[in-house]
Amino acid sequence: MERVQISTKKLDLYYGSAHVLKDVTFDIYEKTVTAFIGPSGCGKSSYIRCINRMNDFIPSARVEGEIVIDGQNIYGPNVDVIDLRRNVGMVFQKPNPFPMSVYDNVAYGPRLHGVRGKEELDGIVKRSLMGAALWDEVKDKLSSPGTGLSGGQQQRLCIARAIATEPEILLMDEPTSALDPMSTARIEELIRDLKQSYTVVIVTHNMQQAARISDRTAFFLLGDLVEYDSTPKMFTSPEDKRTEDYITGRFG
Repeated sequence: MERVQISTKKLDLYYGSAHVLKDVTFDIYEKTVTAFIGPSGCGKSSYIRCINRMNDFIPSARVEGEIVIDGQNIYGPNVDVIDLRRNVGMVFQKPNPFPMSVYDNVAYGPRLHGVRGKEELDGIVKRSLMGAALWDEVKDKLSSPGTGLSGGQQQRLCIARAIATEPEILLMDEPTSALDPMSTARIEELIRDLKQSYTVVIVTHNMQQAARISDRTAFFLLGDLVEYDSTPKMFTSPEDKRTEDYITGRFG
């Protein structure tokens, strides 16, 4: 029996007077890959930014409704947002390693949360780089700048940085859109491995990618969650004509 990890209920998101997400309700399950598809500007990235409250940084943003993670409404009054963000890692569209060494990139989060011992940090850095399938490539370059790695390696470094704080949930906002096909294949393979340990939510414009790597797919259009189902069903027999039109390339 799959366990619901993120339960979204009647979520509305506004940026000023713009109504970006409209009455979104659905459940995301533990240790699965959930893909969000839909045209640009339809609310996919805005939604994942609700899961770790990154919209808090936008002064005009207003959220109504609730997102419950492991039984707690993350928009409730007593939520520690720093704690929330440690539990919900984020990987962005463009690789964004910090201007510091490979080692310090990965150790950054654990240090921020109070880990100081060299031995413990060494263990976290190695485990995280192995988890991101990068250790063998960088183990002799730990003191070199993270910005000196190739694009695909930089993105895997960002994944290592995200998992170093041992989150339960990993959000990925188009993590391969800036990468070449070979690096994309490596990251996709990695995502399939990561779901053994994490709940992965990925925004992608690449329909084939969603079909290849996700267990469930959500289709967003103009702020509405049009359809959400198992990926094979979404891609072979969607319920909604708009989903079918988007998946078959009639618009978007």
